[in-house]
Amino acid sequence: MRLTFLGTGTSFGVPQVGCTCAVCTSGDPRDRRTRSGALLEAGDVRLLLDSPPELRLQLLGQGVRELSAVLYTHEHADHTAGIDDLRIFTVRQKAHLPVYGPPETLDRLAATYRYIFDPGVTAFEGTSKPHLEPHPLEPGVPTSVLGVPVLPLAFPHGHLRVYGYRFGPLAYLTDVKDVGTTERAALEGIEVLVLNALWWRPHPTHLSIDEAVALARELGARQTFLTHLTHETAHAELAARLPNGVAPAYDGLTVEVPG
Repeated sequence: MRLTFLGTGTSFGVPQVGCTCAVCTSGDPRDRRTRSGALLEAGDVRLLLDSPPELRLQLLGQGVRELSAVLYTHEHADHTAGIDDLRIFTVRQKAHLPVYGPPETLDRLAATYRYIFDPGVTAFEGTSKPHLEPHPLEPGVPTSVLGVPVLPLAFPHGHLRVYGYRFGPLAYLTDVKDVGTTERAALEGIEVLVLNALWWRPHPTHLSIDEAVALARELGARQTFLTHLTHETAHAELAARLPNGVAPAYDGLTVEVPG
């Protein structure tokens, strides 16, 4: 398996509009962080994790030509607002694109983007729309997405619940604040772990960097990558402060996952 980080920034992105801080004006390309999303490749299957607002540019930057399915973590705009950019795949592949996620997230997407999900809404002659096929997932219930084993897990994120996903030795958890006993047990044996780590100080709905590092140690992951980062931490500075086995991700980083 191979995981590519399409975006590693928080909801504002980095640089932030109008900000002249050292990170927002940095010349290090690793400090340019689009909104968080990733691509998991397993054989010929390509699973997109969320559709952030910069999705088109992210996919172009990585040369992605085909998608097999989309897995959504939750409904927030920084994880879903690029949904119309999925249109090119359903037009080119001449087939519906399956999308998976929490039932309430899929319901909210269907309400917000009615033109996509309502079969009664047809594209005007000469135009097109995405054709997406929703598949709700239940947390803690293993499933298979086009032959790829997937275990969805639910975590609190403010007033919402957010799904993280385990793919065998890999777990992708973003916008997570707390990890309960049941979920910790489900994450035993993880080799590669992706965690959100907003900044050093506490936040009510996200892990801080210290909290993410502590959780990674508790779960025993061989390698942990931090994502959903802000302009408060430069890549090089953060990398230098993190312990062995924990590293900041950056847009375009590709990780080979054993097994």
